[in-house]
Formats: sequence, C-alpha cells, structure tokens
Amino acid sequence: MNCQGIFGRTKFIDMNKLFAIDEKTEEVIVSESPKGSKTIHFIERVAKKDNAELYDSVIKLTDMARAADFDLKEFKSLDKTCQVLYRVYRENN
Repeated sequence: MNCQGIFGRTKFIDMNKLFAIDEKTEEVIVSESPKGSKTIHFIERVAKKDNAELYDSVIKLTDMARAADFDLKEFKSLDKTCQVLYRVYRENN
C-alpha cells in the first residue's frame, strides 16, 4: 500500500479517527484507535470521487504535518474539519 501517512487524531465519540491517503488509488483510508491504545482498526476507504472535499482536506493535513514550520493550532483546526467532513459523509451514505 502506498500511503502518505496517518495523521489526524482528534477525539470522535469514543474513538480517534485516523486518516491516510493512498495516492495510487486516490482514496482516503479511515481508521480508528481507542484512546490510550496502540491498536489501529481499519474502518474503510473513501474514494476521492465519493468525497473530494475530504480527500483534498486530508492531503492538506498531510502536507501541513510535513511542513518545516508546523503549526499545531492550524493542524488541529484542519483535523477537526476532516473529522466533521467524514462524519457528515457517513451520515449521508
């Protein structure tokens, strides 16, 4: 699997949603991890064509995490946006 990385650990109900990008398939890989756990559970893959806004936001989140001038406040804000975009996607699909 060719993934850029897993980023975005914001509390979401009782789990943390984690996002990664698979550039080869143009999908967001969504996983979760119980708080305090080192275990990651795969949830699903969301194709870019099914939710381009989430895909683009996770790309930006990944780029932000790699930046030399990393800004935690901006990162957390964008991560929250990704969490909401995913939640809305799940509610409607």
